[in-house]
Amino acid sequence: MPIEYKSIDYIAENERHGRVADQITFWFLGNFHFFTIAIGFVGPSMGLGLGATALAGALGILFGTLFVAFHASQGAELGLPQMIQSRAQFGFRGVVVVLFGTLFTFLGFNVADSVLAAHGLNGILGWNEPVVTLVAALAAALLAIYGHDWLHRIFRWCFLLCMPLYTLLSLAILLGRVPATHLSVAQFSWVAFAGQFAASASYNITYAPSVSDYSRYLPRHTKPRSIILAVFVGASASAIWLIALGAWLATRLGAADGLVALHDAGNAVFDGFGVLLSLASVATLVATMGLNAYSGMLTVVTALSSVFETQPTPRLRVVTIISLAAIWAGAGMAISANAIDLLFAALTIMLYLLVPWTAINLIDYFFVRRGRYAITHFFMPRGIYGTWNARGLTAYVVGFAATLPFFVLPEIYTGAAARALGGIDVGWLVGLLVSAAVYLWLSRAYDPAGEARAIGESTADLRGAQAASSN
Repeated sequence: MPIEYKSIDYIAENERHGRVADQITFWFLGNFHFFTIAIGFVGPSMGLGLGATALAGALGILFGTLFVAFHASQGAELGLPQMIQSRAQFGFRGVVVVLFGTLFTFLGFNVADSVLAAHGLNGILGWNEPVVTLVAALAAALLAIYGHDWLHRIFRWCFLLCMPLYTLLSLAILLGRVPATHLSVAQFSWVAFAGQFAASASYNITYAPSVSDYSRYLPRHTKPRSIILAVFVGASASAIWLIALGAWLATRLGAADGLVALHDAGNAVFDGFGVLLSLASVATLVATMGLNAYSGMLTVVTALSSVFETQPTPRLRVVTIISLAAIWAGAGMAISANAIDLLFAALTIMLYLLVPWTAINLIDYFFVRRGRYAITHFFMPRGIYGTWNARGLTAYVVGFAATLPFFVLPEIYTGAAARALGGIDVGWLVGLLVSAAVYLWLSRAYDPAGEARAIGESTADLRGAQAASSN
């Protein structure tokens, strides 16, 4: 199969070949690895028991996945990557303000994934950490270079590989084949319950800036509710499952490392199963690194085209992905597993930066413009969306500022409001609500009739271009 030649380009209707069913397996696999298991360690680390941790994790995942699922319907309707669409809210160049946060998130997660995989495989199998880091970076970059279709294909294969393995492990645990070696004393507290809820909700919200990147090849007539349901089921089901599994491993085995715990529990079922399970989980994590690399490339190309006159060529795609891989691999080898907490703190800051964006984007799409956009104007520096959009930028800044008193960055900074709440991280929720309310209030004067002419001209131009390419 040839390398994908599209990047931030509009996907014409005659180029759409995606299937809704693929959205289920794709987003299911996005959370189907040992990184997700570690989210289930949050509650037990605060004294929360197995049942309460699993419940708080499930509720948090269901809440956070709502935003991801609704973003997914935008891809099929507009045929564009997620962050290009944000030019309507922030302006042609104004969107760069948000792109810094999204790029750091994609790179940051790949650095964390590299460090955790390399450190875990070194501890389990004695593999050389720099070699693991380089091989993982190469595999992820190659997957991102080949692009959208190969990402979906590899995710399906990994789904078929991992589903029976995790099912067998879960059944073994339910049937008592994995003996508990650690007895934790559970003490329910609302602080711990809310902490697990917040960690789970924010975990899935971080997919919001990329979800349309993988639904934009769906036919435009695809029912939005079908896409929303597919993404919601896929992204939530695997996360709920593995967070509950992580809670069991933490409370019954005293686990503190997701990959090591997976290995030890698997070997309790039968010798060698832990190694197989660990390698499959690492393979899945590398596939999600490919996802981050692909969306990171789209972020960089969007930023470049916002500032300079840039053509989104296949060569630019490849060069960008290779450059990103070199950055995250180098960073992964430069830091130790002990420094990963500092990286997670940085990623938490990025979550605070991204949440106001997701609120503004969804409010604009579903309540202000109701899915009607002049697509060709997304690529015009002096189009109807302007260079810098004061409405979106103001809502973003106000929403982010509102989170400051609620910041929870362990060992670094905890805001006064967060301290009053016992250290519960609700900053992301505050940013979500404030930025949404401010943007909706600032959009009172929006006149859809003023944009209707541009939308009509854009639609005619796109149809003409499609007809010309078909001849």
